[in-house]
Amino acid sequence: MIADVMSEATERMDRAVEAAKEDFATVRTGRANPQLFQRLMVDYYGTPTPLQQLASLQNPEARTLIVTPYDKSALKAIEDAIRDMPNLGANPTNDGNIVRITMPELTAERRKEYVKLVRTKAEDAKVRIRGIRRQIKDDLDALKDEIGEDDIVRAEKELDALTKAHVDKVDEALKHKEAELLEV
Repeated sequence: MIADVMSEATERMDRAVEAAKEDFATVRTGRANPQLFQRLMVDYYGTPTPLQQLASLQNPEARTLIVTPYDKSALKAIEDAIRDMPNLGANPTNDGNIVRITMPELTAERRKEYVKLVRTKAEDAKVRIRGIRRQIKDDLDALKDEIGEDDIVRAEKELDALTKAHVDKVDEALKHKEAELLEV
């Protein structure tokens, strides 16, 4: 019974950490990275469609990305979606076959803004992890009638250690992303 609750807690916290890492990947650094466009939706014949389903992304140089659409008729829609993307600051060019995106150099001020954004995303992830902990603790409290008090206390200590480990994983990912952002 307790093992099931703890395995659910581990699984949910792991997903929260992975979601935080994916969130971090969407914040641009000095280098062009195809993961920046992971959540970009393109209006393809009136339907919002993920960019990965419409085109391939290549990274030939540090600050350049090439988007090659599978359907050439989607070229203009892809270009517009990239241009309208917030926090990117890139101006895509379309040569009739591909969209070339050259990322501008990040200023020190812009880097600091991105660090603040990443820290906010990390704090949101920690809040999600703590919320999961609270829900699991409530589940454990509901089991008090069926299981002994000592087992519940032991499980709560294990839950606290699990929560700390996952918060530390988010902090480690944050530290890595900050270093990447501040690297010139």
